[in-house]
Amino acid sequence: MRALRAVLFDRDGTLVHDVPYNGDPALVAPVDTARPALDRLRAAGLGTGVVSNQSGIARGVLTPAQVDAVNARVEELLGPIGVWAWCPHGPDDGCRCRKPAPGLVLDAARALGVAPDEVAVVGDIAADVGAAAAAGARSVLVPTPVTRRAEIAAAPLVARDLLHALDLLGCP
Repeated sequence: MRALRAVLFDRDGTLVHDVPYNGDPALVAPVDTARPALDRLRAAGLGTGVVSNQSGIARGVLTPAQVDAVNARVEELLGPIGVWAWCPHGPDDGCRCRKPAPGLVLDAARALGVAPDEVAVVGDIAADVGAAAAAGARSVLVPTPVTRRAEIAAAPLVARDLLHALDLLGCP
């Protein structure tokens, strides 16, 4: 496997506390280690990105403009993110982008100018780990109270927080 050149994060439950179908930027609250982790990656010259399922659009409870507004608030609080890739489809739409399919990871890697095997995906559920595996990327699971035990047991790497995830990936 080649050297790590970029880290992609799930948004809800990983970089920010999960608010189901959040379309309100005022409700964005970063997890404690999000800013230090992103700052560490930026200081090391590694690319950053977010890969996020946003099925609220398909369900009619969110608009793309609301997703963009929430993403903008994430950047206000956490600093610049290199690439945003999100899927507007529902679980039964059969798209190539909805995690655990590899589309979001492949698109984000391409946008960052790196190969998928130079990328790691950090997330809180099996779909994040699965998308990384399907794309040929590395992954680290950072469990939350909603992460199922089976997902934790199956993950190749499990971290207690985002900084620990970067340690496990060997990030400077």
